[in-house]
Amino acid sequence: MGFFTLIILAVALGTDAFSLCLGIGMTGVDRKQAITITITVLVFHVVMPLAGWYIGELAGALLGRMASLIGAALLIYLGLHMIWDSRGQGKKAGTKISFNAWGLILLGACVSMDALSVGFTLGAQHVELLRTAATIGLVAGIMTAAGLACGRFMNSLVGERAQLFGGAVLIGIGVRLFF
Repeated sequence: MGFFTLIILAVALGTDAFSLCLGIGMTGVDRKQAITITITVLVFHVVMPLAGWYIGELAGALLGRMASLIGAALLIYLGLHMIWDSRGQGKKAGTKISFNAWGLILLGACVSMDALSVGFTLGAQHVELLRTAATIGLVAGIMTAAGLACGRFMNSLVGERAQLFGGAVLIGIGVRLFF
């Protein structure tokens, strides 16, 4: 696999992380949260292709569907919570989303399931697995940070409406994961 093809693959795999983090960034995540989320997504995008390589297609399909459904439900919940808060009907409008360890793991797994599937085919392509996985992870990390930064910027521009839009983005991604 050539370098250009690898970059295109990595960008394609990072688009879920970017769009999800755009929505999360609209909640006004702080710098520490942004770094933690970025590192989590980066690590998962390195580990998942490696895991896909070793686990096999059947186990990956079962795990991938279950994690996608749980992740979808979490995203829909977070999106609804953001919309509720943006309308001022919740405890406090503009509440930031915070992730505990399990939430971060679920977030990382949710946005990197497609990287798991790609791992199944990497062996047949005779690629340098570690270099490929590291490139995928690095690009996903950059796209995650960019999504969070863009979301934070949009939040500062349009305030509560950004949170409403961010909630809709999370719900849309969650619904997409169900199908």
